Amino acid sequence: MRNISVKKLVTAALFAALICVFTMSIRIPTPGTGGYIHPGDAVVILSGIFLDPVTAFLAAGIGSCMADLLGGYFIYVPITFAVKGLVAAVTSVVYCHVVSKGKSRKLAVLYGGIADILLVAGGYFLFESVLYGPAAALLSLSANGIQGISGLVIAGALYPGLERLL
Repeated sequence: MRNISVKKLVTAALFAALICVFTMSIRIPTPGTGGYIHPGDAVVILSGIFLDPVTAFLAAGIGSCMADLLGGYFIYVPITFAVKGLVAAVTSVVYCHVVSKGKSRKLAVLYGGIADILLVAGGYFLFESVLYGPAAALLSLSANGIQGISGLVIAGALYPGLERLL
């Protein structure tokens, strides 16, 4: 069994819980898609910044799919786990790479947010294309893009304060 520190385990669990709460707390319905825009992506991005890629993947995947499960979006649970987990893992890798090159941490947060926008819009588009057809999946692209942009803005606003705490 791997030696996982208590701090790392608690931090991952906290991020998973915050992702679930942020996803479920404010829901702005998107017309024609049956989905909603939420601030949960901000915490998905932040989990990638403050956790290693594997831990971030699990925290973001579990927290996001729990929100879908509790919210009644059962069909989205597996794709949400994969897409949001991937966003957090990619954000973690990108953040560490940018910072290791001596670039600004805020720039690294921006790149993580861009990864979120691309992976969420692309991942859900692919899933919904299979499920509903490409024409219907196109309807959700703009909503997922708006969700990603709002996640980036909120993560950017929360990052400086969290950086001092963690």
